[in-house]
Amino acid sequence: MNLAVLPNLICVLRIVITVPIVWLLVGGQYELALFLFLAAAASDGLDGWLAKTFGWTSEAGKVLDPLADKLLLVSVFITLALVGLVPAWLAAVAVARDLVIGVGAGVYRWLFGPLDGRPTRLSKLNTLVQLLFIVAVIGQAGYPLVPQWLVLALGAAVFVTTVISGVDYTAIYVRKAVAVSRARRAAA
Repeated sequence: MNLAVLPNLICVLRIVITVPIVWLLVGGQYELALFLFLAAAASDGLDGWLAKTFGWTSEAGKVLDPLADKLLLVSVFITLALVGLVPAWLAAVAVARDLVIGVGAGVYRWLFGPLDGRPTRLSKLNTLVQLLFIVAVIGQAGYPLVPQWLVLALGAAVFVTTVISGVDYTAIYVRKAVAVSRARRAAA
């Protein structure tokens, strides 16, 4: 086996593991759901580290990694809202941000061409805060040791970082679109 495909296999595993995590959450099996979610979250860091450290980046990985992240986070946010562990409005904000980014990227590609899709620092911070929040929520459901104040503080941080990150991506898309439009007009 070519080890260079390992980061992509880890991404595929993260996509696959999303289904049992959702199933366990719906079934109220929070301890096992937490374990699997922690494994999925750790796999996100592992695949990126492997790709960067050993130069195992690929075009497939550039699609699979964010897809796996978004599928995991969106699925878990929606599920946690449906089972009453996360306010529906907070899950809607998190999902809406990802929809806005995805639709914005698609519109940009359609109208202006390829888009450099590297995540911003704000986006990475948002993902980290979302992961920590989900761990705290599932942890509190499975183990009463997680304090409510921590869940509330992380929930507030999710809201703030999600909104700021979404606005940041929108501004980036708009700036790039304006620059391409100006360049096209200057060339015409």
